[in-house]
Amino acid sequence: MQDFTDMGTRRFGRVNWLGLSTLCWREVMRFTAVWTQTLLAPLATAALFLVIFTIAIGPARGDVMGVSFTHFIAPGILMMTVIQNAFANSSSSIVIGKVQGNIVDTLMPPLSPAELVTGYLVGSIGRGLVVAVAISLGLAVFLGIVPQHPLMMLGYVILGSAFMGAVGIVAGIFANKFDQMAAITNFVVTPLAFLSGTFYSVEALPPVLNEITHFNPIFYLIDGLRYSVLGVSDSAPAFGAVVAILSTLAVAGVALVMFTRGYRLKA
Repeated sequence: MQDFTDMGTRRFGRVNWLGLSTLCWREVMRFTAVWTQTLLAPLATAALFLVIFTIAIGPARGDVMGVSFTHFIAPGILMMTVIQNAFANSSSSIVIGKVQGNIVDTLMPPLSPAELVTGYLVGSIGRGLVVAVAISLGLAVFLGIVPQHPLMMLGYVILGSAFMGAVGIVAGIFANKFDQMAAITNFVVTPLAFLSGTFYSVEALPPVLNEITHFNPIFYLIDGLRYSVLGVSDSAPAFGAVVAILSTLAVAGVALVMFTRGYRLKA
């Protein structure tokens, strides 16, 4: 006679590596399966930003911090595209699951809240890295921009993807409908990305706006990436890395608590 007394026993160690790897693979496959929408479209958007700002402002703007305006905005556009895609990857995955009613397929397996957060972050980081590589190749081919500190650039891309991936998890859990997610994207994520020194040096801002900008974690991500690519920045790259790491840990901690409590996920 079969013994059913141990059916509820956890048969793996402290980490469910099989479940975690499956979730990570699912999140990566989500954006690679529709690569024209998740990868090709952002590349086209980044190229349009670069062309339009170069044509409209470049000739009259002159050099910024010792480099041409086109070269100055290129790293900012790269990071802006990376963080927007990282945010979209985790947030859309959760919201679509909630709207379609299949989020239960993610919540029911024996995955801890930390494993769920990690799985979604891996997908966001993967998408951010792919977008960053593609744009970097384009910048090298068409503008001759080669990163001065490639390892630092890699670190900032991972940090930016992880930070906005965590923000996407929080936003995806909070939003119950697509229009709520659109509101978060349009009124929170996009303004923070555009008002973070992407297209200008914050030293050109009035003192009050300059101080406010320094409370925006995305500013340090863009500024750090600009330093790793061009060697110029508005703030110390090491300080920016610390701010980015602490911000990522804080937002990931919020996501962890939301998964633990089942906030807006469980009845």
